[in-house]
Amino acid sequence: MQMVNKVDKNELKISSNPFLRWVLIISGFLLTGIGIAGMFLPLLPTTIFLLLAAWCFARSSEKFYKWLHSNKLFGKYLSDYSSGRGMTKKSKMFSISFLWAGILFSMFYATEILYVRILLLVIAIGVTWHLLAIKTADQQ
Repeated sequence: MQMVNKVDKNELKISSNPFLRWVLIISGFLLTGIGIAGMFLPLLPTTIFLLLAAWCFARSSEKFYKWLHSNKLFGKYLSDYSSGRGMTKKSKMFSISFLWAGILFSMFYATEILYVRILLLVIAIGVTWHLLAIKTADQQ
């Protein structure tokens, strides 16, 4: 696991209140777990939960903040997204393909309710639009 060498000291604002730090650390791990689940569940977003987890860790623990940004599974994605570097084409294609596979499966095998199917379709279109709107980063 590669550690983040430079920590943005402007982003880190560790609370001096021990109780608040523990609340933020626990919240950070819960949000990270929800974000990871969102990688596999089409209706659950990933990015917002990871960004919220990063915010919690930036106010509670430099160690966990570094861990989140250097994590092998989502650290590069989170760092690139939060810094404005964007997503690679490969990452966009994978995300959109995985999204549509999950949405289509849900639409045709998980529900027979028409308005739920329409809602799933609208969500898929919105998330696809968002992913395509993100800056495309160079392959690294």
